[in-house]
Amino acid sequence: MSLEHSELILNADGSIYHLNILPEDLADTVILVGDQNRVSKVSKYFDTIEVKKEKREFITHTGTLNGKRISVISTGIGTDNIDIVLNEIDALANIDFKERKIKETLKQLQIIRIGTSGSIQADIPVDSFLLSEYAIGFDGVLHYYTNDNIQHPELTKAFVEQTNWSSNKPVPYIIKYDENLGKVLDSNHIRLGFTGTNSGFYGPQGRVLRLALDDEHFNTKLAAFAYKTLKVTNLEMETSAIYALSKLLGHSAVSLNCIIANRSTGEFSKNPALAIDNLIKYTLDKLTKD
Repeated sequence: MSLEHSELILNADGSIYHLNILPEDLADTVILVGDQNRVSKVSKYFDTIEVKKEKREFITHTGTLNGKRISVISTGIGTDNIDIVLNEIDALANIDFKERKIKETLKQLQIIRIGTSGSIQADIPVDSFLLSEYAIGFDGVLHYYTNDNIQHPELTKAFVEQTNWSSNKPVPYIIKYDENLGKVLDSNHIRLGFTGTNSGFYGPQGRVLRLALDDEHFNTKLAAFAYKTLKVTNLEMETSAIYALSKLLGHSAVSLNCIIANRSTGEFSKNPALAIDNLIKYTLDKLTKD
């Protein structure tokens, strides 16, 4: 059965609607960055670049480094954009655009987020790197899909009970990283974390400018949560949806976080550009090592 034109939307040149790239433009290893300007900061380390395309906030560079083909794609901010990007890169890999049908043999992509984040534990210093072992989503994206057997219900239940989670907010969901890909990117110099993915930057992360918060103790509750050896370590805005949709679609995914702020101590990195560049070099070295 072919996919309707209203469901699989293609541009006039046959490229996928938002990302504006063709199936052959996408590598099997995909680095996701939120900031459009970060795409070139990754691809500048490539030996060759064969694809440079963009549309709206979505910029794609595909090239090779040490013989490995890699795509870098900017997602923009938030899990709503992740829903677009994950579905479209999967379509590029696993749907025949001419026949408008899902391929019989499905491809598994490697998906790596390189992003910035703020820690909520005092002992996680700015400029350090954190690999999200688990992500807890406060955004609700996962609940729009059939999602049996990928969540961690006991951990979620403990979180809801300990934080007295409001029924007015989306039900949290917790997803684990891909362990095999995690081993490739892990080292003694990187910390494993439990990452909170928020649906906004201000109120949803406990920041106050002019609007009062529904729960002024939200961040304190997050920092105090404990389940066995797990504590929520950091906050950002994409990881849970990357993990959730990757699991559902059969891809391997990890999220690497450069800690540029510590919400507990009030510190902010003195040179965040250098810190994120160090994380980029770390990631590329791990991905392309023999």
